[in-house]
Amino acid sequence: MSRVAGLAEQRFGLFIHWGLYALPARHEWVKNRERLTDRQYQVYLEHFDPDLFNPEAWAAAAAEAGMRYMVLTTKHHDGFCLWDSGLTDYSVAATPYGKDLVGPITRAFRAAGLGVGFYYSLLDWHHPHFPLDELHPDWGRASGEGRDIAVYRRYLHGQVEELLTRYAPIDTLWFDFSYPTRCEGGKGRADWGSEELVELIRRLSPDTLINDRLDVPGDFVTPEQYQPFAPLPTTWEACQTLNGSWGYDRDNHDFKPVGLLVRMLVDTVSKDGNLLLNVGPNGRGELGPTALDTLRGIGRWMRLHKRSIHGAGPSAYTPPPDCRYTQRGDRLYAHVFAWPFDHLHLPDLAGKVRYAQFLHDASEVPRLDYGDRVPPGTLTLKLPVRRPDVAVPVIELFLD
Repeated sequence: MSRVAGLAEQRFGLFIHWGLYALPARHEWVKNRERLTDRQYQVYLEHFDPDLFNPEAWAAAAAEAGMRYMVLTTKHHDGFCLWDSGLTDYSVAATPYGKDLVGPITRAFRAAGLGVGFYYSLLDWHHPHFPLDELHPDWGRASGEGRDIAVYRRYLHGQVEELLTRYAPIDTLWFDFSYPTRCEGGKGRADWGSEELVELIRRLSPDTLINDRLDVPGDFVTPEQYQPFAPLPTTWEACQTLNGSWGYDRDNHDFKPVGLLVRMLVDTVSKDGNLLLNVGPNGRGELGPTALDTLRGIGRWMRLHKRSIHGAGPSAYTPPPDCRYTQRGDRLYAHVFAWPFDHLHLPDLAGKVRYAQFLHDASEVPRLDYGDRVPPGTLTLKLPVRRPDVAVPVIELFLD
């Protein structure tokens, strides 16, 4: 199986946004939003000390949720590195904590049987040679004189080489982001040296997949905070948050309920995509109680229904309204988003199903002959009046 096919087989992953922005705890773009200077932001470097950091607990929570891989923010837009980079002092080594974070996280997830990917921001609001643009916190108040994108480009490539060689093997590199036309001073492939960077990655780690944000074609595309209307013509991974923020955001309580997140996962797989669901650990290194409860809730559903997700994909059959189909071989999975009264009518499946059962408990779902009261080719299932007590009921159809 190719690495691209392997990524699609996994279907569900954990995104981890963690860095200095966990201390202000008001969005990972806090330096940009509040136009903080390096000096003002320095207080977070001086107080970053995640004494409750337990990567094994993170990995266990991901595995329990039914996730198969993770992607970790090794460096976000603020330029802070979670590893002791040999190319900068602006890293975890300069904090009170003082120890590498990327290595322990990588080892914990691999030990739990999960894949490992690294996010790396192409932006860097701390590096002295990153040219100012409208997204930079210092835009309009500092001189951009003397900044040389070539110097920063060498730094960028050098850090990617560090990550690939120090923590190999890496399954995916998740770059963020190119913006050549978004604003004044926007940056794209020429600024990053994207073609040369891809060549470097292919040489050092030919099995590593690269996303689509280098302003050159990648191995998979990454819709962010929205669900595609239909299947995309390439391998894709939707990245979504629990509450609209990527980093730890103490006062943001807009958490999506478990049922909605399960429906989003099902919808994604039915359209041949992956779901990368984000958590933002707090400044002491823990996942918050709501995040943990949410992952456990998804895990309760996944324990009973994972065979409709892992290794499953879209179906050629058209589901009825308020349902989504996924399929694995000769098994078709009807995920019922809105519970109907008494009957479920499935178009074009009459004579094609040898057996039907609920997936959560393997109880039979009887088939009825509705004759000419339904369109030709329709299969009718007899449902209980009371909806099964799971986030999304799933009916497993064994096809002839």
